[in-house]
Amino acid sequence: MIETLLIDGGVRLKGEVTVSGGKNAAVAIIPAALLADSPSTIENLPDIDDVYCLRDILIWLGADVTFEHGVMSIDPRGITRNDPPYELVRKMRASYYLVPVLLGRMGSSCVPMPGGCDIGNRPIDQTIKGLTSLGADVDLSGGVIRAQVTDHFEGTEVFLDFPSVGATINTMLTAVCAKGATTIHNAAKEPHIVDTANFLSSMGAWVKGAGTDVIRIRGGRPLHGSNYAVIPDQIETGTLMIAAAATRGDVMIRGAIPTHMESLTAKLLEMGVHVNEADDRIRVRADGKLRPINIKTQVYPGFPTDLQQPMTAMLASVPGSSYVTETIFENRFRYVDELRRMGANIRVLERTAIVEGVPQLRGTRITATDLRAGAAMIVAALIAEGRSEIKGVKYIMRGYERIDEKLRLLGAMAIHKTYADNEYNDDEF
Repeated sequence: MIETLLIDGGVRLKGEVTVSGGKNAAVAIIPAALLADSPSTIENLPDIDDVYCLRDILIWLGADVTFEHGVMSIDPRGITRNDPPYELVRKMRASYYLVPVLLGRMGSSCVPMPGGCDIGNRPIDQTIKGLTSLGADVDLSGGVIRAQVTDHFEGTEVFLDFPSVGATINTMLTAVCAKGATTIHNAAKEPHIVDTANFLSSMGAWVKGAGTDVIRIRGGRPLHGSNYAVIPDQIETGTLMIAAAATRGDVMIRGAIPTHMESLTAKLLEMGVHVNEADDRIRVRADGKLRPINIKTQVYPGFPTDLQQPMTAMLASVPGSSYVTETIFENRFRYVDELRRMGANIRVLERTAIVEGVPQLRGTRITATDLRAGAAMIVAALIAEGRSEIKGVKYIMRGYERIDEKLRLLGAMAIHKTYADNEYNDDEF
C-alpha cells in the first residue's frame, strides 16, 4: 500500500481546532501502567500509530488491553512475558520505556533496540547509566537490551551527562521500583516528563521535582492502577500555530497549554505574528509582512527541536535571511532537499540552515523523511502555489492524529489517499 497526502496550497487557514493528547506523554505513560498491581484507564490518548503499536506490544506480553475513542484500559496482571518481538519494537523509539517497567515487574527484561525516525545519533548510554546506577545488570549484545535485577536494586544518586528526555523517564520508571531514595541530577524538564511523574504519583509513587533539573524519588512503594488523562500535545499545538502563521491565517487552537508554547510564541511575536492566550486557548493571526528571525534549538524550555523543521518551512517564504541552528540531532536537516524541490533557497553549513526567503514556493511531489519532517512538508505545501503530493505519510501518522481532517476543518484542501501498489502511477501528477 502507498499512502499520500494531497494538499492544494494558497488557502488562508481560518477557524477553530482542538489539539489531541500528547504523543510523547502517551508513549511513556502507557508502559508505566504495567507497574501497577491493578488496572488503569488512560484518557485523552491520540489516535496514532505509536499508541496502537504499544497496545499490540502490551497484548503480546499478556496484558488485557482495550483502546477506543482515545481511552485505553490496561490490566497488567496477566503479563507473563518480558521479551516483546522485534517486529513490533522496531516501529517506534519509545519502545525502550518497556525496559524499566518489565525489569520492575518481572525482575528482568529482554527488549530489542528501539526503532523510530532516523534523525541522527540517538544513543541510549544515559538510560543504561541510570539502570546500572540503580543496580540493574545490563547487556547490549546482539541488538537487544537485556536487563535483570542484581542483589542491590536500590535508590542512589544518578548524574546524567546530558538532560536526555528518554534517560530521565527511564530512570524515573526504574527508581520507583528500586527501594530507597533516588535523586536524578541534570534531569530533562519537558512537559511530558512532568506528566509521566504525575501519572506515577497517581499510582502511589513518591516523585518530586519533575519539571526542574533535580528529581527526587522514594522507591519501593506499592503501585496501584489509576484513572488519568494525558496532557495536550505540545508539538501538535506548535505545528498548528506555525501553519496558521505561515498561511497568514486566523486560527483558534483549543485544548492547548499556553505556558508550554512560550519559546515558539516568543519567536512568532518577533516575526510580527499576533498571538493571544487565554486559559486553554491560543489564537494565532498573521495579516501582514513577516520578518526573518534566528532560531537555535535547545532542551526545554528552549526552542524545541521537534518544531525546527516546520518553522524552517515557514521561513522559506519569509523575505530576508533567517538562520536556524540545530543543536540536538545532527541529521535533522535532511528534509531541506525536499524544500529545495519546491523552490526554497536554503543552504546548510554544518548544523545551521541559512534560509533566504523566496516570494513563492511551488507545489510538487515531495517525501517526508521522518515524523517532524512530515510536518515541514505539510507547512510548505500549505503555502505553496498549486498542488503538492506528500509521500512517507506513515511517518506523519505516527505523531499527528487525523491531521488531514483538522486541516480541512480550517479550510485547507487536504486529502489522505491510499493506493494499492499496482494502482499508484509515479508518472502522473
